[in-house]
Amino acid sequence: MIVGAFLTQNTAWTNVEKALHNLRTADALSLNAIRMIALRDLEQLIRPAGYFRQKSERLKLFVQFLDERYGSSLERMYAEPGETLRAGLLGLKGIGPETADSILLYGGNHSVFVVDAYARRIVERHSILAADAHYEEIRWLFEQALTPIAGTDAIPASMHASPLEPLWTPTHPPSALSSALRPRAAQTFNEMHALIVEVGKNYCRKSKPLCDQCPLGQFLESQL
Repeated sequence: MIVGAFLTQNTAWTNVEKALHNLRTADALSLNAIRMIALRDLEQLIRPAGYFRQKSERLKLFVQFLDERYGSSLERMYAEPGETLRAGLLGLKGIGPETADSILLYGGNHSVFVVDAYARRIVERHSILAADAHYEEIRWLFEQALTPIAGTDAIPASMHASPLEPLWTPTHPPSALSSALRPRAAQTFNEMHALIVEVGKNYCRKSKPLCDQCPLGQFLESQL
């Protein structure tokens, strides 16, 4: 998951899948493998994801951060309070708020909402926030809106925290991560982010949006 958070920076998921396939085929998808592999070899494996030199360097720097600060233990890292860990991640070269929050939410089950280009586009087109709204402002908006719905109890991550049905069908048994306990808010943020991605990919496109077909189209100002 952490590797994917770096690879998705400034590229399409289809390109990330190619890079992940290369890493998996080379048995280099684990953090320990990232630690041991030569930088040049890592660059070639993740080349399909674009910006491969920068991303290889950032992955190496993250592993160094994990080793030096947490004794190479992800468990110890994720045991840190969310805001403390977030500040540490943001201090690393090449890690911005979206990457840091992806690591916190999807890797560590911390209750933080991930703001991506799809979420930003949706709130802008619905006139909820301005196009130049700060990342933290958008994150706060979603967290404030969703937290009262989610509550604070811990639930199995494989269970849905809201009545919304997913837009996809699982193709494999749940992993240990997806079966672990996570706060209900984290589960809700996780699911809502996934739903927003599906809406963004299929309806709220960057160009030629399909507003008349979009499930959120009825909430546009022009429709009210």
